[in-house]
Amino acid sequence: MTMGAPSALLALGALASAVIGLFVLRAMPRMGFVLWTCVAFLIPVWVGVTLGFFWSAITVLTVALIVVNARMVPLLPVDGMMAGFAALVLGLQLAGGVTLGDAVTAMLEWVIPYTWGRIVLARVSTRWVTSVITALACIAAVLALIEFLTSYNPFVLIPGSEPLYSAWNTLQERGGILRAEGAFGHSIALGAVLAMSSAFAFAAPWRVVPKTLAVALIVAGTVVTFSRAGLITLVLTVVLSIVLLPGVSRRFRVIATVVGVAGAVIALPVVGSVLESAGDEAAGSAGYRTDLLVLLGQVRLFGNPGEWQTLVTGDFYLGYFARSIDNALMLSLLRYGAVPAILAFGVIVIAALLILRREGRSPAAVAVAGQLPSLVVVALITQYGALLWFCVGLALAWRWGRQSEGGTVSPAADQRVVMGTVNQATRGLSTDVSRRAGGGAS
Repeated sequence: MTMGAPSALLALGALASAVIGLFVLRAMPRMGFVLWTCVAFLIPVWVGVTLGFFWSAITVLTVALIVVNARMVPLLPVDGMMAGFAALVLGLQLAGGVTLGDAVTAMLEWVIPYTWGRIVLARVSTRWVTSVITALACIAAVLALIEFLTSYNPFVLIPGSEPLYSAWNTLQERGGILRAEGAFGHSIALGAVLAMSSAFAFAAPWRVVPKTLAVALIVAGTVVTFSRAGLITLVLTVVLSIVLLPGVSRRFRVIATVVGVAGAVIALPVVGSVLESAGDEAAGSAGYRTDLLVLLGQVRLFGNPGEWQTLVTGDFYLGYFARSIDNALMLSLLRYGAVPAILAFGVIVIAALLILRREGRSPAAVAVAGQLPSLVVVALITQYGALLWFCVGLALAWRWGRQSEGGTVSPAADQRVVMGTVNQATRGLSTDVSRRAGGGAS
């Protein structure tokens, strides 16, 4: 009894704190989004709690924000695709066609961040979202530069859940040079997230000088990851931002182009030297990604193919790929089957294709479009997957629904505004006609 009382008090205190926290998040949606972005960029994925299975800090906070900020948003056919993916994965898990771990990954790291992206604009404005993401990306980039210069990463000292901590806390080198990874556990994840963030930096409602500095910091932070996928998607995202993003002044487009060219001239020899020093390691990494295509023969329409790791196909022992599959699309095909994977990645493609029309050209859509090449060369690891799916949902929310200073105006509210305007015009016209009729009679 004596030992139980303190535990009960602690549990009660934790519950009370959680309830108070939910009320605060609901009352202060803008600060809630700041907190979410800070956790996404600055808290490693191995930090979290175990409730049945492991919930990372970013997942716990995302669920809390969805609960307190839930709003009726217009559902789209693409939401049906995402719901179909979720239903298939859960059904296949119950039938034994998908492992519990893979089903949990799909729900917590894909569906939940996507849902948060779909509803966030109902509570905060696009300007706020853009500014906060840009600011946190700059902080992450500065920390990456410090890590590169000092070979010190404070995030790996933060304890966390196993086996996640052991899997992601090891610093990496390429060509004898440290690859910055910040709080993301891997340089590829940091590089990809900074590449996505560059689109938000272009769209940030800031003056030219701080905006230019933000873009320069994000580019520099991406460079010191020495991730080829990060660098390629960064270049693609920057080019798309310069050419397509609306609301960016011509002056800034010119400055960004000049700074980008100058940065490329400076960075290319450095990056090239590091990759050349890496030699066989870089070449082997590229060859490994090509060899992954042999796994296509194991893909089923629904669910995983079972114990494929023990098979031999041609000259390949498939167990060679069991430890790591650096291809998000291939990994999804193997985990969930062709139909669920096509549904999920179809949602990503639809969000990316929004850039083809002016009304769909948001920084979120550009960020997603810039990541398309990476989906076949890297996996959706650590916070990268959650942030990508958040941007997918955000791009759709940005396109469908008028934006206001406070967030997105719902279709119902929008209809009320239109009908009110029509009614006012009708009343005015009726009054005018009555006056004219009265004047004619007199």
